[in-house]
Amino acid sequence: MPRQVARTEFAQALKALATERGLDPNVIIETTQRAIEAAFRRDARDRGEDYDEQEVLAEMNNVTGETKIFAWPKEHPEEKKDVTPPGFGRIAAQTAKQVIHQKIREAEKESVMDEFSGRVGNLISGMILRFDGASVRVDIGKTEGLMPAEERIHDERLALNQRLTFLLKGIEDTPRGKQIILSRADSQFVIKLFAREVPEIGSGSVEIKGIAREAGARTKIAVASSQSGVDPVGSCVGQKGVRVQAVTNELGGERVDIIPWTENQSEFIKGSLSPVEIVNIALDEEGRKAKVTVPETQLSLAIGKDGQNVRLASKLTGWTIDIDGAPVVVSKDSQSNES
Repeated sequence: MPRQVARTEFAQALKALATERGLDPNVIIETTQRAIEAAFRRDARDRGEDYDEQEVLAEMNNVTGETKIFAWPKEHPEEKKDVTPPGFGRIAAQTAKQVIHQKIREAEKESVMDEFSGRVGNLISGMILRFDGASVRVDIGKTEGLMPAEERIHDERLALNQRLTFLLKGIEDTPRGKQIILSRADSQFVIKLFAREVPEIGSGSVEIKGIAREAGARTKIAVASSQSGVDPVGSCVGQKGVRVQAVTNELGGERVDIIPWTENQSEFIKGSLSPVEIVNIALDEEGRKAKVTVPETQLSLAIGKDGQNVRLASKLTGWTIDIDGAPVVVSKDSQSNES
């Protein structure tokens, strides 16, 4: 009867693992046998026995779980014999337990990764766990995510236990297994934030046609509507600016310019530099270069700090934009009125 109980328990345990964890019993047994063989060789070396020049095979009974060790000279398989040491069953059982626990952990992690792989490209909430240098470890529920240094918003101050929203950017294979990569610096992060705040984007009546971003400083997005009567810019700004403010707050105060997209390239370029007044614009279609003239008094505004405004406008429109300032001509009537 005890043998029958043992046989039933082992078989049931394997069946349960296969059913509940999605593990193949044959894979568990084969992996366990390889681990037991390694354990036998280590145990033999500790006893002063050398099996390095011999083949060693662990055979596990998949009904009872009983394991025996066989060995033979590499060139003479016919000399195979049972070399199971007395009391080796305890070592075999411990090894099997370790292997099974490891397989369970791997299966659980694989299951979690499969779940998160279906959420790549979407927003996810998480809490700051710890800092690995400039990279950040984030608790995202069933597992941890990693926000590498290059995916952080420049100069954003983060604190332990702080809860934030992230873009689930991807899942990468690393030497330590699969790793969930999070981002707050990616341009898609801003797009997803607007999709969350603006129902018209979710319904498809408003579309983000382009984006240019320097994370932590400024973003420009171009929006269009496929439905008459829907103002794409107004939809993204929201009543009293509530929608764009929600995005800006999530970005830690990063400025967001919302520009109407149009196929008219001159108008699109003008819009990308708004609210700067444009005196003249000349397009080189072949080289996709735009020469823009603005009032001299607005030249620094058009270019932006460290060239940021014109740089983002160029990236958004796909045109190389060169800005010149024109002197403001004051008419004689204006002068006489002023005097």
